Amino acid sequence: MRGLDYRWIEALDAVISQRGFERAAEYLCITQSAVSQRIKQLEKLMAQPMLVREQPPRPTAAGQKMLGLYRRVRLLEQELLPELTPDESSQPLSVSIATNADSLATWLLPALSPLLRSRRIELNLMIEDESRTLDKLRGGEVVGAISMESTPMPGCVADYLGRVDFLCVASPSFADKYFSQGVNRDTLLAAPSVAFDYHDDVHERFIHQHFNLPFGSVMKHTVRSSEAFVRMAVEGIAYCLIPRIQIQQELDAGTLVNLTPDTFLTRRMYWHHWALESGVLSDLSEQMTHYAGKVLPQ
Repeated sequence: MRGLDYRWIEALDAVISQRGFERAAEYLCITQSAVSQRIKQLEKLMAQPMLVREQPPRPTAAGQKMLGLYRRVRLLEQELLPELTPDESSQPLSVSIATNADSLATWLLPALSPLLRSRRIELNLMIEDESRTLDKLRGGEVVGAISMESTPMPGCVADYLGRVDFLCVASPSFADKYFSQGVNRDTLLAAPSVAFDYHDDVHERFIHQHFNLPFGSVMKHTVRSSEAFVRMAVEGIAYCLIPRIQIQQELDAGTLVNLTPDTFLTRRMYWHHWALESGVLSDLSEQMTHYAGKVLPQ
């Protein structure tokens, strides 16, 4: 079988990233016909379509895997070439990571900051619910993903990071207004809560498991921000399930109270990354797992 011509995959990547053939041609400084021909050559070699030709174009499942391969190769090139031809003006290494909002709001940036200060890294953080971050790694969009899934994908490693305990909290005034008779089915149905997005089922799983309330039965705001979760709880707008690590100061200060001190929800988090790593990527994985091991309960 003839080997891959990476110019073909480069054309595929350009069409996807530039959202069309015309802009891809401008980006690659070649004709639109040449872009189309390169993709057709790739599809001929692989004997299947790589691209769904709609507006904007999107990759097929096979095309997504090809893009994942291409982006990993590019990352290895970015890391290797400066070592062979040292130059202070060399391009920074582009590193994309998929993370959940809670990790970003608490421990992730302190874990990465020493590496970001010492190396020329261009960081791209993609924020998704922790149940969906692996989709970004599976699709080749990122080099690693923080997930609650413990089983690694083929060719990947899942390093254990630690445990995240979610507490059900509210402001004292909110607790007095809605839960003066205790936390039970009736009071939970009357009180407004908050979720990250429509994929976020942490809260509903908690009240279903411990209070036997059916999914979709409680009132909830939707806010795509972990910081806003804390703000809404402190302001007395809603009660929330929030990681203990994120609100320890508010608990100590009494601006938030634990509504169910005997009951909490635990999720174990993992760092998924490609097994064959070296250089910056290896340092990144080591630094993340080391720091998380210090700040997250094990």
